[in-house]
Amino acid sequence: MSGLPVASVACALLAAFLFACASVAQQSAAAAVPEDQALIATLVRSPRWWAGIVGDGGGYLMQVAALALGSVLVVQPLIVSMLLFALPLSARFSGYRLTRRSWTSAIALTVALAVFLVVGDPTEGGTDAPWHDWAIPLVAVVVVTVAATAAGLTPRMTPGRRALLLGSASGALYGIAVAFTKYVTDLFEHGLGHVLGAWQTYALVGAGVAGVYLQQRAFQVGPLAASLPAMTIGEPVVAIFLGMTVLDERLRVSGPAVALVVGALVVMVYTTVALSRDQAALQPQSDAVGERA
Repeated sequence: MSGLPVASVACALLAAFLFACASVAQQSAAAAVPEDQALIATLVRSPRWWAGIVGDGGGYLMQVAALALGSVLVVQPLIVSMLLFALPLSARFSGYRLTRRSWTSAIALTVALAVFLVVGDPTEGGTDAPWHDWAIPLVAVVVVTVAATAAGLTPRMTPGRRALLLGSASGALYGIAVAFTKYVTDLFEHGLGHVLGAWQTYALVGAGVAGVYLQQRAFQVGPLAASLPAMTIGEPVVAIFLGMTVLDERLRVSGPAVALVVGALVVMVYTTVALSRDQAALQPQSDAVGERA
């Protein structure tokens, strides 16, 4: 094996580790903010939260380096391994424990998402499409996202389910942002005026900002094991959905591979819900321990 793939793998794993550390730091900071306080105004005064932002920045730089050195099909599944870094780190610093079933679900989710990305091997489509092509798919995603957000903000739900729903909504918004990123990036070649004059730019910024806010709310209301897996699968699934329905992207599968991709998608959904349920069941126990301490 040449040094090039090794360097790409190393950068991707380092990116995954930095993303994991960033998520743990941000979740720890957000979880300390009572829900009756202004979340973002409180977080911007938290050094721990800013450390998470710096970690995210370092992770994105390493991801860019990995993609420059190797294939997307190598890099993206490795980025998913951040779950296997983040969950034990979160358990270590927050006092939650990961059961054998939680570990099994986390590993199965990571493998299933990697299979979905590698076997599905989505093609690159166009980067531009008229508004009327975006309208129905984009509205469908937004409606589902709003419904998940509304349910996740309902206090009567368990913390794990709330974190799952808000994490799903955040991941969906990140998926929308991904769908617009390539087109907006290409506009910079034509000057800032073209960037500022395109509606896609504002859709990208709006989805990104809303996604960050819902991510912090998900971190605030429940354990990382409930929110992060939902974000992790939400982004690529929504991005691929919009790519296929709007930008003429396709999954390059046929024959038995179709069943494998569908099976991976089923495993992703099941394990995400299982992680949320397991962590929600453990939260009262953890809270009780904290109260006794």
